[in-house]
Amino acid sequence: MDLSTLSNTAGAWHRRKRVGRGMASGHGKTSGRGHKGQMAHKGHKHKLGFEGGQMPLLRRLPKRGFKNPGRTPVQVINVGDLQTFAAGAEVGVAQLVGAGLVRTADQAVKVLGNGELSCKLAVKASAFSAAARAKIEAAGGTCETV
Repeated sequence: MDLSTLSNTAGAWHRRKRVGRGMASGHGKTSGRGHKGQMAHKGHKHKLGFEGGQMPLLRRLPKRGFKNPGRTPVQVINVGDLQTFAAGAEVGVAQLVGAGLVRTADQAVKVLGNGELSCKLAVKASAFSAAARAKIEAAGGTCETV
């Protein structure tokens, strides 16, 4: 396959509607805007969520909780998940992404203490819980905060 053989899927591409080009075109006279009214006049733009003057759904629904705008997203992983690595391995964020244990390498990773670890590992992460640090060091491994 090369660029010269690519084509659109049938129905994926539509011609631009040419309005105001005479009655025979089907989009003449009022150009698909109907007669009078707010939407018929020039310069009118929809506001996002506008419902014609009715109280919009977003304002009708109750609001709960708090989203901190200054939060730093953290990906979590448990000590038991580290058991998949070979003994003596050095485990960093790149290795965790490669193993499919975390999604991306650009977010912080915190290791939590759920599960057991029997092999010695050198773990590098953004943060460790006290239980996770104790379990990794009890298995003979090391914890390094990056």
